[in-house]
Amino acid sequence: MRKKILVTPGKALKRDLHLKLLYNLLSKNGFDVYPFNINNIFKYRKNAIWHIHWIDIFHRGTLHKFGIYTPNFFISAIRFLIFIFYLFFIKVLNIKIVWSIHNVSSHEFGDTIFEKNVVMLFRSHLRNGISVIGMAKSKNGIDGWIVSEKPALIPCKKNDVFATGSDIKELIENEAGGVEDPRINKIDETYFITYSAYHGSKKDRVRVSLATTNNFQTFTRHGPVLDKDMRNVVLFPDKIKEQYFALMRPNGELGKSHTGGTFKEILIATTADPFSNIWKVLKTPVMKQDGGPSAFGDKIGPGAPPIKTKYGWLNIFHGVRSTMDGNPYVLGVALHDLDDLSKMKVSNIPILFPSNADCKVKPDDYIHVPNVVFTCGALRNDDGTIIIYYGGNDTVMNVAFSHEDILAELCKRYPQDPFTGIPGYNIFDR
Repeated sequence: MRKKILVTPGKALKRDLHLKLLYNLLSKNGFDVYPFNINNIFKYRKNAIWHIHWIDIFHRGTLHKFGIYTPNFFISAIRFLIFIFYLFFIKVLNIKIVWSIHNVSSHEFGDTIFEKNVVMLFRSHLRNGISVIGMAKSKNGIDGWIVSEKPALIPCKKNDVFATGSDIKELIENEAGGVEDPRINKIDETYFITYSAYHGSKKDRVRVSLATTNNFQTFTRHGPVLDKDMRNVVLFPDKIKEQYFALMRPNGELGKSHTGGTFKEILIATTADPFSNIWKVLKTPVMKQDGGPSAFGDKIGPGAPPIKTKYGWLNIFHGVRSTMDGNPYVLGVALHDLDDLSKMKVSNIPILFPSNADCKVKPDDYIHVPNVVFTCGALRNDDGTIIIYYGGNDTVMNVAFSHEDILAELCKRYPQDPFTGIPGYNIFDR
């Protein structure tokens, strides 16, 4: 007989994405999950477990119409007495009680929440090879994605919205070959979208360009961030010492290998105005691979926009080690000091390797680039959960979960020299 789990609060079954994942897993392993109420108590009392997840709902005051709890001693006392009654009542019925310790604050995500939706921008290719940027929205950021019928961004045309002073003809040529790898960076109330723009006639010429929006309906094109080939540009959401900062990766030399050389460097850039596209790029890399065996040995680049944590700025990057069968991409993690980005810790161990599970498609479906995991976005929950959105084989979108404590511990226990990639721990003592 399948065990029954009665959940408090019952609405968590629909609203809380972490519990939804937990209960879905339990359902697949012999448990049925129901809301905790009087009817279900008597219906399933012989084979039930009471899971209390948010005890604070039993002692909070009144609920404000905007979802904010306001103190009310009388209502809190009544709710607490009801809770005590339930505890004794459940024990008399011999129903097992399971508790979860939970933070009181809400499950709001990070910088890509817009009008209570998680907004995802993703790359897609037309059949002729030109890339466009699609958009999808989800209430919880996990499932129920609604994909917009039309792309959010396509190679720009003269009737698009351009920043004042833009050379429209030049910007149209700049991205006629495709737009891809969007990264949403929220600064104040504006969403800055950095994306790779491919020239319409010059092979492999790419300029990371900027578009801004306040509503994800109208986008203003600002053109290339720099007048040079640069990839993987991510912006920090906060000012640091009165400057805005970005991480950038040079795109190497045209017509040569896509690995090695400056592909193994990440640079810091600064500006006083992120709208200006005037960036000062520091010459000394903040992170570099200098040869030797490494999962990141032949190429690195910023992935998701940095996330502020108690440990520092969380930087989820990608890395490549060339093999005889291609260039597999992995995801790595690093931490930058909150006030001095040049001070950083890098985990020598990747957090995600590509596998067959990352690209579940039909046998006759097209797979764009095998053995790749690549991220352009991640969100932080209030409890420190890190939600990573990543592409599998440049073909499908996936989501992965970790925690800032775990990622910070990786940087601490298994460090590497940020300027060489050499492990900073004794591998064979572990």
